Amino acid sequence: MPFDHNDHYHRLLLRHVPAGSRRALDVGCGTGAFARLLAEEGIATDAVDASGEAIEAAVAASPEAAEGGPRFRHEDIARVQLPPEHYDFIACLASVHHMPFETVAALRDALAPGGTLVVLACYRPRSAVDRAWSLAAVPVNAAVRAAVALRERVTGTAPAANRVRPPVAQPGMTLAEIRRETERLLPGSSVRRLLFWRCLLVHRA
Repeated sequence: MPFDHNDHYHRLLLRHVPAGSRRALDVGCGTGAFARLLAEEGIATDAVDASGEAIEAAVAASPEAAEGGPRFRHEDIARVQLPPEHYDFIACLASVHHMPFETVAALRDALAPGGTLVVLACYRPRSAVDRAWSLAAVPVNAAVRAAVALRERVTGTAPAANRVRPPVAQPGMTLAEIRRETERLLPGSSVRRLLFWRCLLVHRA
């Protein structure tokens, strides 16, 4: 698929980076596109992913790593002991459904005072409102995919088939369940629905 829904929301996530941030963590970094954007902002960025193939591709695509680029690590974040109150910004892009949702509590504890955690989460459609949003996204998704595919042909970029394919898992939690668990684990946070079968959770320490 030439249109990546997660990449589409990178700029939205960047708007939540606190001013003056020095350290960031990208959870489920994939091939490193978002981690590189954080590093370009002058933020020392740790980027982890449970897929060794994705990390290899991220390192290969980031020759600037030795010059202040992201530090990529092949790790399962649910099994890592994160330093407490360390990161000014933590992002988790479409990966929380690959781990116990309670992992967000560990990410919360790794935030420095004033830090922000953003989770771009996939959810399982269930309600009539969910289905309506899904139907609304279908024509928009098709149009953007066609436009991106045309641009790739014109510019001669690599076809999607040659890209690293991340592990795929169907989300188990509904949007209502994500909101309920967020209120329990991250009280005071916001969760809002986004167009392309995703929601955005924002928590500020």
